Amino acid sequence: MRIPRPPHLDACQGPQRHASSSSWRAGVTARRPRPTGWRVGAQSSYRLRVPIPRTTSCSALLINGTVGAGKTSVAEMVGDLLTEAGMPNAVIDLDWLRRSWPSPTGDRFNVAMALRNLRSVARNYRDAGAVRIVLAGVIETEANRDRHENALGVPLSVCRLRVDLPLVRARLAQRHEAEGAVLQWYLARSGELDAILEAAALEDFTVSATDLSILSTAKTVLSSVGWQGPCPSP
Repeated sequence: MRIPRPPHLDACQGPQRHASSSSWRAGVTARRPRPTGWRVGAQSSYRLRVPIPRTTSCSALLINGTVGAGKTSVAEMVGDLLTEAGMPNAVIDLDWLRRSWPSPTGDRFNVAMALRNLRSVARNYRDAGAVRIVLAGVIETEANRDRHENALGVPLSVCRLRVDLPLVRARLAQRHEAEGAVLQWYLARSGELDAILEAAALEDFTVSATDLSILSTAKTVLSSVGWQGPCPSP
């Protein structure tokens, strides 16, 4: 018998890997600038063997959004595009860094565990030569944004994916078909989290993705964050 996963463990989870979507609304809204200046620790990529100048800055990007917005799918596509461009990168799904049970009292989504793991994983990727770290997950407060940036050890930009709630809920209904109470929890959470992120406004820019493909969304994200082209120097 299949035992459903406790909903609180996957509260911030994006669509399943490589989930397809026939429609994702084009548009980008810029927010505030973020500081830069951190350095990458290694001279070359561990896996790709791509020479990286010592002066190259390492930076990170979080794809933020409500459940079902497409965070994981877009983050993976951004990583694929960076790889095609020869840019050493790493993609991290924050859900997997907090996937343990039970979570501590007062830490509903096991954020403390995610941050502990993120600190180690990000350091390993930086030491291996990654100059772009792409994350999929949810940050609801400015304080937690600062905590994630500290754990990463590099400047963090935040992109919020905006997707119309009817489409989000249709995706959730397909993903959690026949899961009863789990589906109901996600449907309620989608609107709740969307309202939280709207009020927090902690993103640097937004991408309206209701009518965009995953590929088009990822390209828009890359263009908006300024990660296109060769490895930049500060």
